[in-house]
Amino acid sequence: MLEKLNEIQAAALDALESVKDSEALQGWKVKHTGGNSALTEVFKGIGKVAKEDRGKVGKRANEVKVALEAALTERAALIKEAELARSLEEDHLDVTLPGRPFRHGGVHPATQTLRRILGILADMGFQVYTSREVESDEYNFQHLNFPLGHPAREMQDSFYVESEGERDNPLLMRTHTSPGQIRAMREAAVGNPDNPPPIRISLPGMCYRYEQITSRSEIQFNQVEGLAVGENITFSDLKGTLSDFARRMFGAHARTRFRAQHFPFTEPSAEMDVECFLCGGEGCSVCKKSGWLEILGCGMVHPNVLQAGGYDPRRYTGFAFGMGPERQAMLRHNIKDIRYFWGNDSRFLEQF
Repeated sequence: MLEKLNEIQAAALDALESVKDSEALQGWKVKHTGGNSALTEVFKGIGKVAKEDRGKVGKRANEVKVALEAALTERAALIKEAELARSLEEDHLDVTLPGRPFRHGGVHPATQTLRRILGILADMGFQVYTSREVESDEYNFQHLNFPLGHPAREMQDSFYVESEGERDNPLLMRTHTSPGQIRAMREAAVGNPDNPPPIRISLPGMCYRYEQITSRSEIQFNQVEGLAVGENITFSDLKGTLSDFARRMFGAHARTRFRAQHFPFTEPSAEMDVECFLCGGEGCSVCKKSGWLEILGCGMVHPNVLQAGGYDPRRYTGFAFGMGPERQAMLRHNIKDIRYFWGNDSRFLEQF
């Protein structure tokens, strides 16, 4: 059996010397190391060898196997190198042709709009404040003038982390960035509760609502909120701030209008429209022939919200506004379906 193994090794190595290409090498591998090879038959027959010789035969069989595999690896490297050299010599290669371009990634269109909004607000003196995405019912609703059982809660179907029946203040994914208003005001008032400082902040972040996904609504979306609190702040300050924002965002000649609206956390409340920048106010499919596009909601901070934040509503006033970067991106670029933003379709994203 030992002599047979020596013969197998010698024959296999001798045959390997004549192998010149990958196809022949694969045939050699099947013949000399495959399941039907002579070496494999030896391994299968070790159990029939005399007990005292079985160890020697097994050891020698493994040595032959290792030797053949090493020779195979070495020959494969030589053949690959030879084939590459032959290909470079025989195939036509024009080294003057430009290389394949390296494709760089880009900033997501929603992020582009978000950065633009925050940049404009920063120039206007608004500092960025970020808050948590998992909020309590107390901060998400109650401190914002949504008492338990308030019908306005139905406007914002929520993802609750805890069952509403477990306790009076369950956790949920925030439905808007407004809870950050309370946290920011309370943090500002911690050092001096009797005389808290004025604040002017922008609050960006992802929000979540349990809604039917359509071309106009998603279960997750970005939102940017603005808040200014201090003494003698009026609705005129709100209107001037937002009108200036619209001119910086949509052009120096952008026209705006305010319409009365209702939000539980502001009083009085309004929605702001900007003249359609796609049709110039003449009416198109994007503005639904009205000539105006709604871009945000706003209002004077409700006294109950100021008090919840630690500010005396008899002394302090403030304004707040909220807008969606995705909505503004849809308006600017005439995007018909909000689901494109989170579909990760490269054909859509590469346009920005």
